Amino acid sequence: MARAPVDALFPDRLVQGYRSFLGDRFRSEQARFRELAEMGQSPTIMVIGCCDSRVSPEVVFDARPGELFVVRNVANLAPPYMPDGDYHGTSAALEFAVMALKVSHIVVLGHAKCGGVRGFAENEANPDTPPLSPGDFIGKWIKLIAPAYEALGSPKGDIGSFIEKLELESIKQSLANLRTFPCVRTLEERGQLSLHGAFFGVMDGRLRAYDPAADAFVAVGGDTHSDALASPRF
Repeated sequence: MARAPVDALFPDRLVQGYRSFLGDRFRSEQARFRELAEMGQSPTIMVIGCCDSRVSPEVVFDARPGELFVVRNVANLAPPYMPDGDYHGTSAALEFAVMALKVSHIVVLGHAKCGGVRGFAENEANPDTPPLSPGDFIGKWIKLIAPAYEALGSPKGDIGSFIEKLELESIKQSLANLRTFPCVRTLEERGQLSLHGAFFGVMDGRLRAYDPAADAFVAVGGDTHSDALASPRF
């Protein structure tokens, strides 16, 4: 039987991207990949991010291979500790990062214009709003946003400004959920693990980190971000 052409087996965009990777990044970091293959991974930072295609943690943080342990899901949610018979992909990744890889930091990375957060907010404000997508899983998953929504109260006025507040509050709720995991809580109390919240602006590239003392998200990068906006590359 004749073999199918590569284009029929795999998306052409990925084939082209892989060729570019081989000629550029893999060539310059081949020793790094070899080291990772022989020694295994030992990242110190776990990132819980959104599966939104616009927000790649490796791109945002300019990470080298092996530096970040990343799990992505709809709306960058960390569920509470719930050991039962269901499947828990994010919880399994968290357990592996904390117990096996022994990461020192966990970052919940939210972002502006999150479709999952918007879908939940719009549906709560108007139950007749069409769901985020048809199917069996997303509707239940984004109910993890409910405590954050309840903490803010129902939206009043502009739904857009409320959604950004909910995006930020949801990050704080995920941090609270992380602390329901015994391994996370214990290691944090011992000073061996730090939890962080962050928010990335898709349009302007602004990164904000959560300051628990001030209960506020504060800018990261300072003048570097301002300089980047003032000198765009075309």
